[in-house]
Amino acid sequence: MHVIVGVFGLVVFLLLAFLPTRDFGMLKKKAPYIVGMIAIQFVLGLIMLKTPVGKNVIDWLSRGFKNLLGYAHEGSSFVFGGLVDYKTDPDGTGPFFMNVLLPIIVISSLIGILQFIRLLPQIIKYLGLVLSKVTGMPKLESFNAVSSAIIGQSENFIAIKKILPTLPPNRLYTLSASAMSTVSMSIVGSYMVMIQPRYVVAAIVLNLFGAFIVVSLLNPYEVAPEDDVFAAPEQKKQSFFEMLGEYILDGAKVALTVAAMLIGFVALLALVNGVFAAIFGGTTFQDVLGHVFAPLAWLTGVPWSECVQAGQIMATKLVSNEFVAMLSFTSQNPGGAVVMSERATAIVQTFLVSFANFSSIGIIAGAAKSLAPEQGDQIAKFGLKLLYGATLVSFISATVVGLIS
Repeated sequence: MHVIVGVFGLVVFLLLAFLPTRDFGMLKKKAPYIVGMIAIQFVLGLIMLKTPVGKNVIDWLSRGFKNLLGYAHEGSSFVFGGLVDYKTDPDGTGPFFMNVLLPIIVISSLIGILQFIRLLPQIIKYLGLVLSKVTGMPKLESFNAVSSAIIGQSENFIAIKKILPTLPPNRLYTLSASAMSTVSMSIVGSYMVMIQPRYVVAAIVLNLFGAFIVVSLLNPYEVAPEDDVFAAPEQKKQSFFEMLGEYILDGAKVALTVAAMLIGFVALLALVNGVFAAIFGGTTFQDVLGHVFAPLAWLTGVPWSECVQAGQIMATKLVSNEFVAMLSFTSQNPGGAVVMSERATAIVQTFLVSFANFSSIGIIAGAAKSLAPEQGDQIAKFGLKLLYGATLVSFISATVVGLIS
């Protein structure tokens, strides 16, 4: 039964992406690529989640990030002393900021090192080239999608700052949608502490193609061959330790930003829940959101008995951010860790791995505005459409995982 519901849900989400434009002419041109990308999503999903090879690769990545977190905690233990001791508490039941957020600093510095030795730009270049051939998207959009998934949604605009002011709104939308649909490698390790690593990896890969599926329906266009160019970004001339210091500080800014947002959003959600409960006889704001999102959760393949709970977590991610929603699966959750069926867990956790939330509109628009003011204003204008598209990407990826779970 869940297969029938999932297939129906996939069709509904694709239709929701197509209906705002209803460009049947472009649909005919894009259809072969869309069908191919959906097929690739299922093949990659099956390989990652259902084959020994995929499971071994994800286990290897998970162990790698766990080791990185262990090394990161050496620095945290040195600075904060008795507040955190990873060696005596390897399962990370200590303070959330110490165990989950501070390791972002170390992973950010490693990304900087890979950039400095020019390994990361080569990975982005060749993966982007392959992606362009498979998706039918222009080179700039394809390279940007890979870059966004590695260095982050706002930092990525720096790489294209020279051509950013010249981009038309339709191409700017695609770049922004890719940035909102992916996640930065610097925080992947933090995600893996909160939810199952296999769904983190699966979501990253599926969202890469899902963003282009949605954009091909919601924002279709073609680029003339003479405009289909991509110039590799120039790297700043820095010494190794200048670069390292910059990336360490960038990682610290991310960790502190996430911490501040968590404090604000968790507190505000508690406040709004309390107000709703007082007015509506115990019914909280998240209860209402759960019922609103329940039909959408059902379309992804979540069993109906768990749809309200799944809808609450999905909606929490949309109105706050993915970290607040992921807290539901940890011991830090006020009501204790949420326990759901295997399929529901797979679907919901896959849905959570992206930057699709209201605050990301401001982050992306602000990053672009700092480099090209007019383009930042343009992103702000289509901000809700951007969130709409990126949320559909999450629903499509979650549905694919639900169908193969």
